[in-house]
Amino acid sequence: MSEDNEDENLPSAAECEKRCQCFADITGTDTALAMFYLQDRNWNVEIAVNAFFEESNQDATAQNQGTKRGLSESANPEASSKQIKLADDDPEPHRIRLLSWNIDGLDMPSAEKRTKEICNIIKKENPQAVLLQEVTPVTLPILQQNCTGYRVISGGSTEYFTAIMLKDGQVVFKGKEIQPFENTVMMRNLLSVQCQIKGKPFTVMTSHLESTKDFGDQRKRQLKQCFEAVKAEPASQNVIFGGDLNLRDKELSAIGGIPGGMCDVWEATGSRKECLYTWDMMRNTNLVFDKFKPRCRFDRLYLRHSNPGTIKPVYFELIGLEKVKSCGRFPSDHWGLGTHYDIIKI
Repeated sequence: MSEDNEDENLPSAAECEKRCQCFADITGTDTALAMFYLQDRNWNVEIAVNAFFEESNQDATAQNQGTKRGLSESANPEASSKQIKLADDDPEPHRIRLLSWNIDGLDMPSAEKRTKEICNIIKKENPQAVLLQEVTPVTLPILQQNCTGYRVISGGSTEYFTAIMLKDGQVVFKGKEIQPFENTVMMRNLLSVQCQIKGKPFTVMTSHLESTKDFGDQRKRQLKQCFEAVKAEPASQNVIFGGDLNLRDKELSAIGGIPGGMCDVWEATGSRKECLYTWDMMRNTNLVFDKFKPRCRFDRLYLRHSNPGTIKPVYFELIGLEKVKSCGRFPSDHWGLGTHYDIIKI
């Protein structure tokens, strides 16, 4: 069946969302996992649910009964918030959301349509901060025009670059810094923004480290520079660093692993297997591979807590899992990373 025919048979966006929620309610999981199961089963809820429980039973036999229970309890981070009286101007006063995404602005001519859909997703997810990579002079104005509730801070202005978006009314901008990479041949750097998110001091950092396997040595030196920048931030700051790091696990090991006092947010929230691959050519069809279809965890987020600690990472999901109907492509060849942090009451 051709891709065009698949798009014609795809339920409407509203119906897809309804079926995802139905799957999540039945299985006690979430809509991100629902999207994966439903997309592979032509959006048939019954078949998708049956497949989920069959695989869950297999996992429970191979591991232990606590694994499935842990997934069900942690997969719906919104459940406890129903017991909280919500503020009029902030539906989640206890929660901070941060999103990171390589939005693939270089892939023309669909960049405009895809970026507009990315803006729709950002507004729906309602994060306080957004870390973006592969922003271009074409896509930057689209972000600014369609995400008017955000301040957009760019890490460059030509060809392609990073950007950080801060939500008006909930984030106070304090300053920014751009650290160049001396060894880059791809115009890469580290963009840092100092701010207060819901009254808590933060430094948010993003980078797009050197691409491809051949530039592994340069990438390792760039990652070390980024980690040193994280460690250099005042202890009073929560520091979140991440982006499209093009990272292989062996490269991380080669530089000594994650520095002490920092954590990988995906690991800290349970290492959910359905969120493992952020550049997944078996599911994402924006790029064409004839034979081998790579699946990689190129995109990562790291957290260094403030002292004393003021936030706790509680949730990690992939976003951008639906094709954009106007162009028949996914919003990007990378999935976005959606992360939630609970504010600790002191």
